[in-house]
Amino acid sequence: MQSRVKWLDHMTFVAESGSGHSVVMDGSPEHGGRNLGVRPMEMLLMGLGGCTAFDVMLMLQKSRQAVTDCEIELKAERADEIPAVFTEINAHFKVYGHDLSEKQVARAVSLSAEKYCSASKMLEKTAKITVTHEILPAVNGEPVQK
Repeated sequence: MQSRVKWLDHMTFVAESGSGHSVVMDGSPEHGGRNLGVRPMEMLLMGLGGCTAFDVMLMLQKSRQAVTDCEIELKAERADEIPAVFTEINAHFKVYGHDLSEKQVARAVSLSAEKYCSASKMLEKTAKITVTHEILPAVNGEPVQK
């Protein structure tokens, strides 16, 4: 895996992934940024969300759960001192679908956090990570395709 981060100007950077995708990162105005993109630490938190969402959806699809939507709300606290690492992170899953099994959803969320999510395993070195979930009625009607 590889990526490249290039400084544009002020405190704005473009990150390019090895798979050919780009995203803009920028600092806050109080640190010389112009609010043109996500903050680098926000990107790290979003990466955690994407990593664990991928695991959970893969497991739920393999267990033939009729998921119609899935959202992960992430909240994080950072240390006051530098380096301002994450100290607490909560990932709250909202899983929407038809006749979803509480047992299957809880298992998928738990396995992702405890075993499969690489980002969680790295971040748990400095942050207390908690995961919660809720099952909600289907919103779009049709299950998500594999």
